[in-house]
Amino acid sequence: MSPTTTADALAQVASDPDTIERHFPAAARTAAREGIDGDAAREALLLALPGDTAYVVELVSRVYEHGDPAERRAVLLALPALDAPDRTARIGDAALPIVRDALRTNDTRLVAAALGPYAATQLDDDAWRQAVLKVIFMGIPVSQVSGLDRRSDAELARMVRDFAAEREAAGRVVPPDALAILALVDTPAPSPSRAD
Repeated sequence: MSPTTTADALAQVASDPDTIERHFPAAARTAAREGIDGDAAREALLLALPGDTAYVVELVSRVYEHGDPAERRAVLLALPALDAPDRTARIGDAALPIVRDALRTNDTRLVAAALGPYAATQLDDDAWRQAVLKVIFMGIPVSQVSGLDRRSDAELARMVRDFAAEREAAGRVVPPDALAILALVDTPAPSPSRAD
């Protein structure tokens, strides 16, 4: 029988981690009855998982693989919390297969969630640049990409310029976010002020 409250589900997951596969899908409905955000309730369930990193990542991966799009999005949104410096079993880069899977989809909600703070920290430069280009192509606002100001570089600018040139050559509009990235990367550093 399913618990009647989020607190019951959290206690059961903490004592019997395998029950997360039963509680995670129901968490948003339970949370809604309690006036709690469903994504926050799902994140709390993932954070309640006991065990070492490998075990936690295995369970998180299973929940993601078996989840519907809303459940998958909740897993992606929880990854930064699962990798927080104060966690005993930080996931490190072990959850990157989840991020890569989401980036292969055409679901804008999953792609946007995949490019949160976890990806900004853990994705290698090439994969991150390709993901940003996909965001532009799909029309996802680049404001949803964590770490854009910190990770944008000359190679990303080259890729975006090539994308923009292809769009223009085909008579298509260049998305404003492509131009925003170029402005971000191509903005020269302010020159030091001189004392006269």
